[in-house]
Amino acid sequence: MPELLKVERLSAGYGEAVVLQDVSFSLDEGATLALLGRNGTGKTTLINTLAGATRQHGGSITLGGAALHKLASHQRAGAGIGWVPQERNIFKSLTVDENLTAVARPGRWTPEGVYAMFPRLAERKGNLGTQLSGGEQQMLAVGRALVLNPRLLLLDEPLEGLAPIIVDELLRAIRRITREEGLSAIIVEQHPQAILAISDRAVVLDRGTVVHGGTARELRADPALLDRLLGVAR
Repeated sequence: MPELLKVERLSAGYGEAVVLQDVSFSLDEGATLALLGRNGTGKTTLINTLAGATRQHGGSITLGGAALHKLASHQRAGAGIGWVPQERNIFKSLTVDENLTAVARPGRWTPEGVYAMFPRLAERKGNLGTQLSGGEQQMLAVGRALVLNPRLLLLDEPLEGLAPIIVDELLRAIRRITREEGLSAIIVEQHPQAILAISDRAVVLDRGTVVHGGTARELRADPALLDRLLGVAR
């Protein structure tokens, strides 16, 4: 598969504070990357940097061969980035349907397609964002990123704090989006086994640098390595 994303010697952070240092990795078209690491290792900063929400101090980011790092954050959606941050950032004063139609771009994913994948949202399309549960807000955040029809979907801890039944529903949706629909994705998650099972590649960060990169299958099959890198295998 052709290369979609290339990150080379990336340094970034907030203001003068540098969180990421000399980070390099790549992702092929149609592939999924599990971005792992202990708390505070720079995972969210990396996702935010790809979305244009941090200060980049050095290095480059290319998407489909185009220089993404030269674009402002509001231009990156048009370049092909769909971002679901930890905060979800839905429009809480708008209805579910307005959240989706306000940002929709022409392409494979439509509000109707999102409703088919998340029937809970279809039942609540007239509800305001403030009237949704946490799980429903997360579904809406994912749906809103999808109707942008991105080339790359960024998911920052999409399962955090959700009930097990909602976690299962979201995992099935993410598997469909990536495996069946072939949308490239980078997924940050504190529970690695669930995400490694639906990913092609894995990158582990520690103190803002890449300490491991390889296939998700190899990392999932090596509990000792997973435990050494993350301390969560047992």
